[in-house]
Amino acid sequence: MLPNFELSCAEFEKYSLELTQEKYDNFDKYAEFLVDYNKNVNLTAITEPDEILIKHFIDSSLILKYIDIPQNSSIIDVGTGAGFPSVPLKIMRPDLNITLLDSLAKRITFLEKLCALIDIEADCIHGRAEDIAKMSEYREKFDFSCARAVANLSVLSEYCIPFVKVGGSFISMKGPSENPENSGNAISILGGEIDIIHSYTLENDARNIIRIKKISQTPTKYPRNSSQIKKKSL
Repeated sequence: MLPNFELSCAEFEKYSLELTQEKYDNFDKYAEFLVDYNKNVNLTAITEPDEILIKHFIDSSLILKYIDIPQNSSIIDVGTGAGFPSVPLKIMRPDLNITLLDSLAKRITFLEKLCALIDIEADCIHGRAEDIAKMSEYREKFDFSCARAVANLSVLSEYCIPFVKVGGSFISMKGPSENPENSGNAISILGGEIDIIHSYTLENDARNIIRIKKISQTPTKYPRNSSQIKKKSL
């Protein structure tokens, strides 16, 4: 499914990432299963092998290049969809403890089958972020939250920061069109502060990885329900 091992290694090396045979085999199974499952459940618009390798697997893995994630860290992927970025992170770093959260049951079913196929452990949760973030077993329990979504950073922060323990971080993967500083007020209200912004290019496409440190507890009224969030961001 993917380009062969040598070609895939060369693509990873372009971005200073190392790919082993075992990791390649898992990515290859992932890609094949994703494309096959996508015929019946809408998971991704990216289905060409080269594009899956670069735009899904390498892009997700670049978090490990730009963000220091300690051994055995816990990560919740909010609105994970087809498992990006957290499943590639788990393939690259098996020590990580990942939780996959999505509001669509069909996606969670896919993720459960995927994890069984490539033999990785993950907690797969079906639910809305604004509901799950209010539950004591998930609220402020994670070292990191992450999201690779199109919503603006203020909205993503309200969904994602409540999951992070004080001292942890929210990692947001964004395009170049949004100025992160415009979300500074919302981030501050939620107990965070912008720590690092890494800008990079992926096949000539500009991207940002934004790290938001959790410096204080999130007020209990956040996140609000989705209609309130959509009506007016913080």
